[in-house]
Amino acid sequence: METKYIFVTGGVVSSLGKGIISASLACLLKARGFRVTIQKFDPYINIDPGTLNPYEHGECYVTEDGYEADLDLGHYERFTNIRTSRANNVTTGRIYQSVIDKERHGDYLGKTVQIVPHITDEIKRSVRALGSTGRFDFVITEIGGTVGDIESLPFLESVRQMRWELGGNALCIHLSYVPYIAAAKELKTKPTQHSVKQLQELGIQPDVLVLRTEKHIGQDMRSKIARFCNVAPDAVVQSIDVDSIYKVPMKMHEQHLDEIVMRKTGVPVEGEPDMAPWTSFLEKLDKAEETVHIGLVGKYVELQDAYKSIYESLFHAATYAGYKVKVRYIHSEKLRDENAGEQLDGLDGVVIAPGFGQRGIDGKFAALRWCRAQDIPTFGICLGMQCMVIEYARDVLGLEDANSTEMDSTTRHNVIDLMEEQKSITNMGGTMRLGAYECHLEPDSLAAKAYGATEISERHRHRFEFNNDYRKALEAAGMRCVGVNPVTGLVEVVEVPALRWFVGTQYHPEYSSTVLSPSPLFASFMQAAIDYRREKEQK
Repeated sequence: METKYIFVTGGVVSSLGKGIISASLACLLKARGFRVTIQKFDPYINIDPGTLNPYEHGECYVTEDGYEADLDLGHYERFTNIRTSRANNVTTGRIYQSVIDKERHGDYLGKTVQIVPHITDEIKRSVRALGSTGRFDFVITEIGGTVGDIESLPFLESVRQMRWELGGNALCIHLSYVPYIAAAKELKTKPTQHSVKQLQELGIQPDVLVLRTEKHIGQDMRSKIARFCNVAPDAVVQSIDVDSIYKVPMKMHEQHLDEIVMRKTGVPVEGEPDMAPWTSFLEKLDKAEETVHIGLVGKYVELQDAYKSIYESLFHAATYAGYKVKVRYIHSEKLRDENAGEQLDGLDGVVIAPGFGQRGIDGKFAALRWCRAQDIPTFGICLGMQCMVIEYARDVLGLEDANSTEMDSTTRHNVIDLMEEQKSITNMGGTMRLGAYECHLEPDSLAAKAYGATEISERHRHRFEFNNDYRKALEAAGMRCVGVNPVTGLVEVVEVPALRWFVGTQYHPEYSSTVLSPSPLFASFMQAAIDYRREKEQK
């Protein structure tokens, strides 16, 4: 079958959940046996979100091929269980960079380079790049931002052109907001009407409306919206608040969103999607009664999207273990040796979060010192793993000034040091060790038992590494280096076998955790936390 292109736009306000709707639709279509992929177009001029402050943009997600991407790609992978790549996330910056490079190269043969057709052609090329491979039946493209944003106009103009060029093989889903006005005790449709009008003024008529709402929207109101927005009444669906984003695919299927999309793109609607593994996960979620309490120590805890993949990985692991998870976000800048016991009291497990820079680092050391002394299951990720090594070198080996050269370039004991290939790099964007790399695990390690394998591959995002000059001393003191890159010798995983569960990984296992394939290492950590909780309850 010819590739079908689905465009998802948003209106009224941002953060309505375009990514969740896109991922839910992809989940349903994939469950029907179709080959599906999703891409996100971000209107900002940054080449990628790699240099953006998490307070600005939330988590930076990393694909297997080493691209620093928007956090929505994490949703795409978690919902579809498919791997994305740099082709799945395109920014205005990348589009302009590509066009300018072509202009400098002389590819435009002296023509005046303009938004239309050169920028829009480059955007359309990025959309078609996935479809032209022949690997996908559906390519879902989410347009970032909100209709009316200046930054989004070239993307929307490209959508308008592609709608005409592709005919029945293209479709537009518009996500809008229907607010409930408490004083009037009623839902209001005008914002949606104005949003669709703005879209129509740009030459795009939505085929499907998804109405984000906190209250149920009756059929009469949906018919009214359909009438004013030139949309078929049966193509207006509601996305009402649910207690878990993972219930959205089922809610969309109940309203036949997948069938509407298939019918409108000329695809025969036969049978039902095979959602049995998904519904099994939801059944476990709904049956869970007991709660496991996990602390997450980091410096961006005011914005929880900064640790989105970690939270979702904990959620997946707890759900499969039959538990609910409550994550306590602990600001590492406010954590000290004197208050660590108070801040971390009552937790069943602690995650030491990744990050960069000096700010909040002492709080991570304090948390690790307390967790190690109390023998609480502890999981250090990337910088969290490096902090594990530094704290152990200081407090067990007695190297009081042990540090990373990221924090102190003059330290005498640089147990964490800048990677050799990073020393000549001056540009910050896209230059770290990024993407999936192999790792060999010691067969008797906690990590190998968790994965059920000794050869694994996980994703990275770092510049600094474990200094192998200190490996023998640390291992003699009880910290084992149980995971190593087979090519570079880079230490990837450390453990302290004398403790319940004390593991650090240089890589980011949270990036690969999905609903149908939860991270084995997070599952192992979660089980250790649950076991520790049960031990405490029996005392």
